[in-house]
Amino acid sequence: MFVQRRTINTDVSITGIGLHSGIYTTVELHPAPAGSGITFVRADLKGLRIPALQASTTALDYATTVGKDDVQVGTVEHLLSAIMACGITDVDIHIDGPEVPIIDGSALPFMHLIDAAGVRDLGSEIPVLRLREPIEVTHGDKSIRITPANRLIIKYRIDFDHPSIGRQSAHFDFGHDNFLRKIAPARTFGFMRDVEKMRAAGLARGGSVENAVVLDDRGVVNGPLRFRDEFVRHKVLDLIGDLALIGRPIAGEITAHRAGHALHSRFVEQILQAAAAQEAEAEAPLGQRSIQQQFA
Repeated sequence: MFVQRRTINTDVSITGIGLHSGIYTTVELHPAPAGSGITFVRADLKGLRIPALQASTTALDYATTVGKDDVQVGTVEHLLSAIMACGITDVDIHIDGPEVPIIDGSALPFMHLIDAAGVRDLGSEIPVLRLREPIEVTHGDKSIRITPANRLIIKYRIDFDHPSIGRQSAHFDFGHDNFLRKIAPARTFGFMRDVEKMRAAGLARGGSVENAVVLDDRGVVNGPLRFRDEFVRHKVLDLIGDLALIGRPIAGEITAHRAGHALHSRFVEQILQAAAAQEAEAEAPLGQRSIQQQFA
């Protein structure tokens, strides 16, 4: 199964504050040739290129960070989620600082940015990753699992001991649902009780009621919500952005329960390991392949 490689038509840019660094940066999206993949380019550091791949992941504290040679780009998941949802496989992301702007805390501004640029086919194809066997990763009461399917389907459940969240579930089908309407507007969220601890750790320096859903012990401080179940929808958004680090489209039915960036990352690692083994088996000589299958 293959899909068309795609890039954007023209350069576009957006500027804003980093959620965790508190630093203002500008992101510019540039068209890229087929086969180049999704790449972050630190424009302020001699154009150092950082592939948007799982192998580049360096940190997962409340956000996903990629890096190379001690240079990082943080909070990449919302932008990558929009890029993946638009079917873009090749684009250069120029950024003049250490963190992708949070804008309003959702993927919606990045969807509008890509819409302004336009998307075009590159005249070549990329294989969709389809696993033959289920994979599951667990940590305590958190879990995430993928089973074979012919398109990407995500089922996500969360459970927070908070009156405004509680138990929520979301179902998103890449083949039939509209990411722009159902998932992209859902904003990141945080708790007032965690702010002091996060800032002491060098995080959330740019966070505010303008770019996140903020909750105190009683409810939402800066309502109204965009969706009744905005919290779980944002978890789907984050997962899609983390799946982009696979480096190619994926098909399968994913079920996640109380997972977050750290578990998403372990999950992607397991997917890549299984895919490598699956492809090595497919390339093995027929006699050797049958032996491998006996011990699979």
